[in-house]
Formats: sequence, structure tokens, C-alpha cells
Amino acid sequence: MSEHPTASWQAMQDGSVFYRKQQLYSLSGKLPDLGDYIVAGCRYGGPLALMRDNTKLVALGRSTPSFAKSQLQVYSSAGEGLLLFSWDQGKIIRFGWTYNERLVVLNEEGVYRIYDLQGDYQQYSLGGDAAEMGVVDARIHENGLVALTGHLQLLEVKGWEGGRPMTLANPGLSEPPGAWAIIPPDLNISRHIEVLLSVDNTIFTVDNLESIDQRLSQGPFTHVSPSPNGKSLALLTFSGTLLVVSTDFQRRMAEFDTNSVVGAQGQVQQVEWCGNDAILVTWDSLAVLVGPFADTLEYFYSGNLFAVTEPDGIRVVSQDTCDLIQKVPASSLSIFRPGSSSPAAILYDAWESFTRRSPKADESIRSIRPELAVAVDGCIDAAGQEWEPYWQRRLLNAAKFGRGFLDFYNPTDFVNMGQTLKVLNAVRYFEIGIPLTYAQYTYTSPSHLISRLTSRSMHLLALRISTFLKLKVDVVLKHWASAKILRSRPTATGAGKDAELGADEEVCKMIVDKFKELGGTDVSYAEIAKRAWEVGRAGLATRLLDYEPKASDQVPLLLSMKEDRLALEKAVDSGDTDLVYQVLLHLHNHLTLGTFFRLIEDGGERLALASRLLQVYAREQNRDMLRDFYYSDDRRVESAVLALDEASRMSDPASKIAAIKSAHKFFSEDKDRAFEAKACG
Repeated sequence: MSEHPTASWQAMQDGSVFYRKQQLYSLSGKLPDLGDYIVAGCRYGGPLALMRDNTKLVALGRSTPSFAKSQLQVYSSAGEGLLLFSWDQGKIIRFGWTYNERLVVLNEEGVYRIYDLQGDYQQYSLGGDAAEMGVVDARIHENGLVALTGHLQLLEVKGWEGGRPMTLANPGLSEPPGAWAIIPPDLNISRHIEVLLSVDNTIFTVDNLESIDQRLSQGPFTHVSPSPNGKSLALLTFSGTLLVVSTDFQRRMAEFDTNSVVGAQGQVQQVEWCGNDAILVTWDSLAVLVGPFADTLEYFYSGNLFAVTEPDGIRVVSQDTCDLIQKVPASSLSIFRPGSSSPAAILYDAWESFTRRSPKADESIRSIRPELAVAVDGCIDAAGQEWEPYWQRRLLNAAKFGRGFLDFYNPTDFVNMGQTLKVLNAVRYFEIGIPLTYAQYTYTSPSHLISRLTSRSMHLLALRISTFLKLKVDVVLKHWASAKILRSRPTATGAGKDAELGADEEVCKMIVDKFKELGGTDVSYAEIAKRAWEVGRAGLATRLLDYEPKASDQVPLLLSMKEDRLALEKAVDSGDTDLVYQVLLHLHNHLTLGTFFRLIEDGGERLALASRLLQVYAREQNRDMLRDFYYSDDRRVESAVLALDEASRMSDPASKIAAIKSAHKFFSEDKDRAFEAKACG
């Protein structure tokens, strides 16, 4: 039996608020000493990225690995290794995570790479100015970054598609700020990013339009930390005073002297928010949670630790454990708080009495009959807030028990919660290592979770969850197919082209069979073929395109692959004249005239439609091309008729005579057209 939920509760604010620390995973021996590393954590139970801190001395020994190059290691929250790669692109200035769990690494030359969890990356640059001036610092958020250049200017990048950097307002710095942070655009009323710079004794707020001195006097500050909702700001002064103010700097909400913490040694390592209600201040092996009224809770660890702010709490990782510290949710508090008389608490007590066959159950149900629906909802919500399946089941059973006394109750929430908890318990398992809370799951969406699983190559689990939640499996199958293409190699039984062809056939058959088996009828083969072509598997791409039902998706990729004849054949087979015209115009612009005409002529009856459409187009739009086409195809009669048609349109007598003579010449070269030749003579 799991310990009671209240066993980990600790009171704040004179017992009106409780916080709990839930051990998510035991990490003994899985992680290195975090004190020797620079760490970046991804929100929503995401991975940790570690890089050796070269400013710290390391005792060399037999077990010490070589660090000639910067190495980045990525671990799940459960301490399982996900990725390890070397960096040789200059000094790393900053690294951090995107919303989709991709690792962004920025160097001093303004070059940044975006890595997925398989080690593949896209590389972009902050531009020539950043390369020339250099980058001295940066802050990375889920949907962009802000870089501080060598000239102390701020550059913002929006999104992760390699967009052009935008220069923010000039803050007028004479040296790099002692501390700084950013508030992402989605948390600002203006929908623009806001940069908070600690300069001398004050804070400057900078956006794309202006730089404003907030005229504080308590600085300089060593830590600047905005809350997850962007409404509050935690500031730590050099003297150790923690200030909490609103982000508009109109209200001071709390003040706390960190020097008063008994047992705190050395400098403060982190100042991070625990949800939006409390702040966690960490030292080497101590974490102190500071509440709104400066009351505190202390958490001791056996070694160095690292904290990651979550929307509903804070994740604390040490060498031994991964914990989640959060405010006890209202639904859990109303049920499990000692002496609670809420309807949900009475319903839970009634269910326990019922399981013991106690007559008290009926009496309890009668006492809350008018509020029974509210009590059922409370038990359902509380089940979602618990980490242990044992307590989840008990709370859902209590809700089910109460539901039996209601004549009209929509069971949708009950069913959805049961499904959600099955999914959450599956991904929380240590081998998966995604400690997602119910609040985080509802905020990020099930499809986002599926994307996170596929990025870890956990396609089977992603497929089962998609099927269980009745989501489309297309995304999973598409990612699986792309991964299969990347990992596949030519078979060992052949050599050269034969081996490549054999591998292409095998991989294509595997992908097609899997799609048919799992109902991936809506998956675009063209998208997968494009991925195959991008990694140099043109033969496989062509084979996959044969299964693409939409010619409008087939043809553009075939043209990109320089499969001109095949693209034209597919367009003709589709019967779509607009598509045929699109291919003809593309080929006319990209091929020499002779090659273009020869391609159509060699197609014979298969490309007859293309030939006719080309003539119709050329007759209306480009008669010179039509004349060249007839000449190339040795069509004397058609050339003569075209010359006569042009002569009839001419007003200049000399030009008209020249056109008629040209027609005479073409007719005379055909022995069956003697009469026409004579008529033009």
C-alpha cells in the first residue's frame, strides 16, 4: 500500500496552504555530479542537457572521459541517456530547449543548431553582423531566442525556422548586464518579447520599440526570474535579499533575506519559480521554498541539484532523485486535509465506509445529496492530481460510487480521466521518463505528447496511445517511416547499385505493408518520399511515389528530383490539364529547347496529350516555340499551315510574301502536298 497523500504535505501561511514533494524517480548512479556541469532543463517533464563547465577544475582519473571537444549529454528525467554528441563549432554561449523538445545550441559566432533527440539538426545563423561582432550571451525560450552581441545590442529570433533576426531597442549598455531574463511574447499584453536587464542598481525593460529604466534602487541583482505566467518577477540582490515584484514594477509583493537560511553555504545557485505562487532558492545541496508571505520550507539533498520551473510546480534533480515540488491542488486538499467537511471528502469517506460494509455510508451520502454531483467532480479531479495509481483508483472508485446515486450525470469526465491516467501512468514509467502531470498534459495536449514519444523513437507506444485515445495514427506512421529510411542501409548480399536497389525495395515494401496493416490511408507517401530524397535515397523516393494517390503531390517532388519524364507521365495519367501545363512550363523553363522537345517526342502515344496541350498553349501564347516544335518534330505540313496562318495576320506586304514562301518551301518538301505547294508558289 502506498503512503497516504498527506504524508508528503508541508504547511505554509499558518496552515492555509500546503506544498508537497513527490519523488518521481530514483537516480542513484545515473547522472554525473551536476555541480561540474552547465545544465538546461526542458519543461513539462522534459529532458536535461548537460555540458561540462570548463571553468571548474576536474580531478583526472582513469574513469574521467576525454573532453577535448565540448560534449553535450541529454538525459530523461529518469536519468536514462537519450543523446550524446560532440560540438566542434566554436565556443558554446548558450543552450536551451524549444517547446517541441529540440535542443538549441548557440555559439559565439552567432551560429545555432537545433537538434532533435536522434541527433539530427538544422543549422542557422544570426547573420553577418552577429558573426562580426560576436555573441557574448543569450537567453533561449520555447519559441525563440534573444542574443547579446559584442556591441551590447540585443537581437531577437522568432520561431525556429531560421528567420531573420530583429534588433531590439538599444539599452545603452556600457558592459554586459550582471543578470538578465526574458518574458516571452505570449505572456506579454503587447505580444512582443520583453527583456529585463540588471544594470547598476536598477532594471531596464527592453522591447522592440523602447528601453525603459524602472528606477529601482535595490540593485545590482544577481538573479532575475519571471514567473511562468509572466505576471511576477523574482530579484535577488548582491546582499542576498530576495524581492518579488509585479512585472510592471508597480507592486512589491514579498521580501526575504536569504542570509537568514540556516545551513546555506556558498552562493545562491538558482532562483526559480514553483508554479506562480512560490519561489525556490537553491544552494549546492539545499533548496528553500519561499512563499508569498516570506514563510519557508527547506529541502536537503546529498549533492548538487538543478531546478526546472514547471507551470504547476518545480522539478528538482539531484544525483539521487528527481522530485516534483508543487502546491497541493485544491481538489486534493478538499478531500485529504484532516477534518475537511467538503462534499468530496464526505463522498470519499462514504465510499471507504461502503467498502467496510459500514452503515455510515448511507448516512454520509444523504448528507451531501444536493451537492453530490460536485463531490463526484471533486473526486475525479483529485484522481488526476495524484501520482500513485493506488490513490488514483481509490478516488475514481469513490467517484463511481457517488455517481450511482445520481439520476442524470454525464459520465464523460469520468471516462476521460480514466483514459488520461492510463496514458500518464504509461509515460511516467522510468523507461519512458516523461513525468507529466495532469495539468501539464491538459495544457500541452495529447498530440504534443505523441510528438514527444515519436521524437524519442518510441513509435509503438505512441501508436498504442494514439489508438487508445482515438487519435489519427498518421503522424506516428509518418515519423516511423522517416526514421526507418534514415536507419536503413543497402543490403549486404549485393554490391553497389544492386545493393541499393535491394534495400530500396525492402524498405518500400516494409513501409507500404505497415501502412496498410495499421490503416495509414491518409498518410502522404509524397512527404515520406521527399524525406527519402533529402537523405540521398532517390530510388526509394521514386518507389514510394508510385503509392501516392494524388498526382498533385507526386509531380512537384518528381520535378525536384529531376525525374522529368516520370513527372510528365504522372501528370498526363492524372488527366488534370492544369497539372500537365504546370509540368510543361516548368520543363520549358529548365531544359534546353531541344531536350524539351525530344522529351515530348520520345514519349510517343503515352505523352500525346502533353503534345496536344503544348501546341494549344504555344499557338495562343508563344508561336515561336510552336514553330520550333514543328521543325524539331519534322512536321512540314503543320509548319506550312502555321506560316500561312501568320501570313494572313500580317499587314506588311514584304513580311506576308516571306511567310507564304516559307509555307511553299514546307509544302514542297512533302511529295503528297504538290497541289498546296503549287498554290503557294
